[in-house]
Parts: sequence; structure tokens; C-alpha cells
Amino acid sequence: MNKPGRILFVLLFLSLFSLSTLAQQKLLTIDDIFDPVKKVNFNGTTPTIRWLKDGTHYLLTNEASKRDVPRLQKVDAATGEAVAFFDAAKMQSAFAAIPGITAQDARQLSNRGTYKFNGSEKGVLLNFANDLFYYELGSDKATRLTNNPEEEVGETFSPDDRMVAFVRNNDIYVLDLGIGRERRLTTDGNPKILNGRLDWVYQEELYGRGNFEAYWWSPDSSMLAYLRIDERPVPEFTVVDHIPYDQKVEVTPYPKAGDPNPIVQLGVINAGGGATRWIDTYKYQPTDFLIVRVARTPDGKKVVYQAQDRAQTFLDLNFADARDGKSSTVFRETSKAWVEAIDNPTWLKDGSFLWESERNGWRHLYQYAVDGKLLKQVTDGKWEVRSIEGVDEEKGLVYFSATEHSHIAPQAYRIKLDGTGLTRLTATEGSHRMDLSPANNYFLDSWSDVNTPTQTRLYDVAGKLIRVVNENRVDVLKEYKLGATELLQVKTRDGFVMEAMMIKPPDFDPGKKYPVMSFTYSGPHAPQVRNGWGSTTYMWHQLLAQKGYIIWVCDNRTASGKGVESTWPVYKNFGELELRDLEDGLAWLKSQAYVDASRIGMWGWSYGGYMTSYALTHSRSFKMGIAGGTVADWRDYDSIYTERYMQTPQNNQEGYKKSSPVTAAKDLHGKLLLIHGAIDDNVHMANTVQFVYELQKAGKQFQLMVYPKSRHGVTDPVLVEHMRQMMTDFILTNL
Repeated sequence: MNKPGRILFVLLFLSLFSLSTLAQQKLLTIDDIFDPVKKVNFNGTTPTIRWLKDGTHYLLTNEASKRDVPRLQKVDAATGEAVAFFDAAKMQSAFAAIPGITAQDARQLSNRGTYKFNGSEKGVLLNFANDLFYYELGSDKATRLTNNPEEEVGETFSPDDRMVAFVRNNDIYVLDLGIGRERRLTTDGNPKILNGRLDWVYQEELYGRGNFEAYWWSPDSSMLAYLRIDERPVPEFTVVDHIPYDQKVEVTPYPKAGDPNPIVQLGVINAGGGATRWIDTYKYQPTDFLIVRVARTPDGKKVVYQAQDRAQTFLDLNFADARDGKSSTVFRETSKAWVEAIDNPTWLKDGSFLWESERNGWRHLYQYAVDGKLLKQVTDGKWEVRSIEGVDEEKGLVYFSATEHSHIAPQAYRIKLDGTGLTRLTATEGSHRMDLSPANNYFLDSWSDVNTPTQTRLYDVAGKLIRVVNENRVDVLKEYKLGATELLQVKTRDGFVMEAMMIKPPDFDPGKKYPVMSFTYSGPHAPQVRNGWGSTTYMWHQLLAQKGYIIWVCDNRTASGKGVESTWPVYKNFGELELRDLEDGLAWLKSQAYVDASRIGMWGWSYGGYMTSYALTHSRSFKMGIAGGTVADWRDYDSIYTERYMQTPQNNQEGYKKSSPVTAAKDLHGKLLLIHGAIDDNVHMANTVQFVYELQKAGKQFQLMVYPKSRHGVTDPVLVEHMRQMMTDFILTNL
């Protein structure tokens, strides 16, 4: 190479090197993470997928913004070949022909990302403008099923696809699709009597947030079992939206700890109508028991229900005759503290069933005979089964997700029904979510680690990679100067191994001393440390790291997810043990030469807001704290969650007093920022107001930010950006 050529080469190399270096030097801004318009997509795109019943194809939901592909596609799992799942244009025309449906409505209805399918996956049920509609895929006609001003909710197909059930004004209705006639099955529904519909506390604490459905078809479509919930004994709580000029007032039955719970009954009624046959729950006091799960045996002859006392010290698995309601207890679960409902039995063809239990301190699988006799414990060890994904009875295999390899990163497994041959199917370090096909031939694996957004791959059931479904390469992450993330373990004073995560500033210098901003949740069996992608909160933590803070997340033992045995010590006394463990984590931090022990902060939301408030009123370890959605006094929170761990205030007066930041407001140490959603219907704003009042009376200064029209989480993108900027400013000012 001649001299001019060498000079040109060197200049080109230096130019490329400079561009590469600059590309990794960008610093995060609040706009990058939270601005509704300017924000950068740091998570990439994870496909929305669900298996179709043939087990060889799945349904892919494409983004609505993609105009070049159908919204829903049927994809050959092994090859990736995709075709439109149905003719959207034909569906649009069918809906446009219905009186009262505009062209825009029809276009919207035929381009939804999800539909409620019937059993054959050939018909869909749509809830639109407070009415129900039915459409058979590929046909020229859509049918309006209801046409009235009342709202229909909780709609489902019958197992034989011939009928639709729904709830209107808290009564159950069944509509025959063949003749279009609806039948009202229950008649006493009103705002205080809920038939086939869960109330607030039952859906929030027992059946899953957002799941209000409280009726269950029999396998032959002839009957429905349902819950009747009587809210009349339950005190009401009022939430006020102050933004409209005429304030909007919501009044909701909400049983606080120690208050009367709703009275629940379980009944069976014929789909063709007639009187309800009530299940005999004679052994339980009506005001002192919960029905926490309901199912049917595969032959439909028995209603299977799980019942607990209100303090949840036991759980009974009961079988009841669907014809006469006679009930018997198959077995009872107990523990040294509480028993938490997990799931319904997983039925096997011989009538036996798999049961998930935490009886030995760790969640594991057990096989029972149909008469309730324990046949065997299928899984065992100091690790947890997180979910049953499927059973292949022909091969005698159970597929499940578990923490056998890592407490902070679930993996996919299989085991023989006899308890032998435990095999891990996913090999990559990090968190895996398994989705087994109905044919037990493939599974989709959603994987991420602490540095990598979620990727999706297809494996066969032996764990062999078939293809990468979505690599989800987020190259924009390479442009930013991010701090190194470490996963650590720290022991408490009595030897419990706590999992922890640390993010160091990008230009970390071990010779300097850094302030620490810690994040916590701390609630029972709710770990925050995981070897998985942390989304927007992780990126905000990275922003703080860029500003010179060490980020610290450490799971106290009762939040660790290391078996329910690690959680039992919190029984009847929230706060004290959690704080002790968190301070043991801080003791390790303070022993590091690069940590400024005088500048440690904490933030958290919900239970984490409670823990932050508790820490700043019971400890001098923290210079500042940010507490969002705080439970300030556990007497203010709902009965089912709180009493599971604390019993009632009547039976644990001292425990409630000791656990409350309100009663310790005079001891506030450090700068405190309180945040609450003004219409929070879960952790009511009354918690923060009561805390504020005691702080004021004690002469303690603090800051408070209220977000109108926000519930337990602030979700309006504009308000979220405001909140995160405020939180950042508070940290920069006070830490």
C-alpha cells in the first residue's frame, strides 16, 4: 500500500472507531424511556401467539400498524409458513350488513387482535357496544345476539358450541345460537347479589386480577355451576374522581381486614332453566368460609370446589354430586401458618389427578386417586414447580415450569408420572416461559436474561431447537452507555441466602464512593430479582446509574420465592423481618469500599411503598425514600389478602399496630416522597392520607404527589413521564 493509501486507511479506521465509540456513549433521558411520542423501543417486539388445537399451527397476532399482513395469521409452527387465519374482508362485509353497525365499526370488528373462539375455532363471539355478536369464520352473515341498553359481560360458548352464556344485571343467561332465543337462569341478581359474577375482592385475591367469571359449564353442556355472592354484609368504600365538574363517585363493596366478607353459595342449574340445586356446604359457617376454586370432573357428575376458612388456615378439596348437591371432603391441606389456593386438579384419563401443593414448604406435584387417596409425590426438592404446562399420558410424562436449576430463572422440565426421569428441556441461562402445544409435540419458549429482551424459539418436546420464531434483536441498546448488571447472593445474619442484583454506573471506579438507590417490593413470595429482562423500570434504573448511583435490588427471605417455608416467618407480623433482612443486605453493601454508607435510598410501590414507608419510620439506614401506592395501615387493606398473613385485627391487634407506618409516623427519618393514584380502588388513597395526617401532627416534613384519574398504578403515558421525572429529580436533590 502506498503512503496516501495508508493515510486514507488510517483515517477511515479512526473514523469508524470514533463512530463505534460514539454509538455506545449515548446517555438515557426520561423522554427516551417514557415520552409517549419520543420514547425509544428498548424492549423490541414480542409476538402474541397462541396454539391452535391441531398442535402443529399457532395463531399469530400482528401489530395493527402493519398494513401489509393480516392481523391474524395461521402459522405452521415447524416451517413458519403463514396464511391469513380468516377472510377479514368477508367478515367486515357481514358486520356492515347489520343495522346500526357503521362501516368503521365493521372494519374494527373484523381486525381485532384477539377473539373469543368456540371449541372448534370456527366461530367467534364478540362483545361490542354493550351487545353480543356471533360470526362463523368464512361465512357471509354475522348475527346480533343481544339488542338492549344493558351490558352483557362474562360471555362464553358452551362446550358443544351450540349455546352462549353471559351475565346481565348480575343474572346468568343462556342463548341458543340455533334459534336465537335467550333464557334467564337466575332471577335475584341486583347490585348486591351477584350470580355468576365475582365481586372485587374475590377476583383480586382469589381468582386472579381481571377474572370476574363465576360460572362453569358441565362438559356435556347441560348444566352450569355458579357462585352466588351476597354483598349485603360488606361495608362500602367511596372513591371520588375530582376531575369532572360534577364529581364522579364510585361506591364499591370492599371488605377491609376484620370486616364482614361477602356470603358465597355454590349452585348448579340446568342450561334449559329450572330451580338451582345448592351444593351442601353444611360443615362451613356461611360468614366464615371462602370458595376459592370451582371445576367439574371430566364426566361432569361431580362439582369440584375448594373451600377455606376466612383466615385461610386450611383448604378442603370437596366433591359434590351435581344432581343432589351432597358434598364430601376428599382431603384437607394445612400448614403451620396459612394455605394459599393454587389451581384446580389436572385430571388424568383413569380418573386420578395431579395436585399442586406447598405442604412440605415447597410447591410440588402429587398424584391422587379419584377417591382422594395419595398415590405418590411426583416432584420433590428444595425448589418450586411454578406451573403445569401439560400431560402426555400416552408417554407418561408431565411438562412443567420450575426453579430446580435457578431460583431466579424458571426453566422448562418434564418428568415421568412415576416421579422418575426429571429432565430440564431448556439449557440457556435466564428465564424461560414454556407454552406446550395441545398435541404435546412442540413448545414455544419465551426467553430473556437480565441483559436481553424476550426472544421466542420453537423446540420439540425433547428440547431440540426447531427454529427461531423471533430473535428480537434490539440494536438500539448498543447505542447507549449502560452500566454493568451483576447478579449476587448475600447472606442474612442467620445464614439465609438472599438473591440480589446490582447495576453499577457505566464509568464505575472502585476507588470512588457511590450513593445507592435500592428498589424493593418485599411482599410474601413476590421476588423482584430475576435473571430476566426488566423492561422500562430496568431502563430507568440504568438512567439513575448513568447519573452516578449504584442500583440495588435484594429480595428479603419472605419475598424470595424460595418455597413458602421462607415466607411463613412473616406470619402475623408484617415489616419487621423484611426490614431486618433488607438491612442485612445493606450491611454487605456498606462493607464494599465503593459504597457511600451515608447515602442510601429506597423506593417501591404497593407492598414496596409500604416497605419504604415502614423502613423510613423504623430505621435510620435510609437517607430518603419514595413510596408509591402505600398500604400505610393493614387495617385499611382487603380482608382476604391481609388476613391470610395477619389474621384479623380483632385477633392480632398488636401485630397490626407494630406493622403500621401510621403508628410510627413520629419516627420518620430521612426525606420521604409519597405518591398515590387519586382513584386507587385497590390500595385506597385513604392509606396515604392517614399517614400524611400523622406525619403532619408529628411535625414531620415530606413531599406528596397525587395523580388524578389514576388507580393503583399510574398508566396515563403523560402522567407516567411526569412521575418518573419527579422521582428522578427527588433522588438527585436528596441523595
